[in-house]
Amino acid sequence: MDNIAHQHQALADHLRLLRMDRGLTLQDLASSSGVSRATLSRIENGEVSPTAETLGRLASAFALPLSQLLAPLEPDFPPLVRYADQSIWSDREKGFSRRALSPPSGRLKLEMIECEIEPHQRIAYNRPALPGHEHHVVLLAGALALTADGVRHDLGPGD
Repeated sequence: MDNIAHQHQALADHLRLLRMDRGLTLQDLASSSGVSRATLSRIENGEVSPTAETLGRLASAFALPLSQLLAPLEPDFPPLVRYADQSIWSDREKGFSRRALSPPSGRLKLEMIECEIEPHQRIAYNRPALPGHEHHVVLLAGALALTADGVRHDLGPGD
């Protein structure tokens, strides 16, 4: 099994475990997330990979940051995560990839994420995963139209 297929299956298993640990049925999770029961079943069975929007909905339903959906928390974490060891999740449909620069730990107050998105793509999160959860964006290259709280911001490199 290649690394991408392994990560895909690990995500499917982790999402199933999160749901079951909370005593939720697929229908319960479908109702709270707005993701159909059939789609949830296909995700948990590793038949499809969730889109960025679907992960956003699931993060909100579980009241977890997206990073904790993508990787289980580590009780002891390394102070250095080498580039080759950083986990990557990709939404091929949207041309979007997300690399975790910091280790998955509930003890850290901040997490660093590097995201890349192909030109002319749109990702919409319907609500924050956690109330009060903040995102800070620094655009390294290109241009990005970002809408937050109904206000559009046009970003350029360094913004």
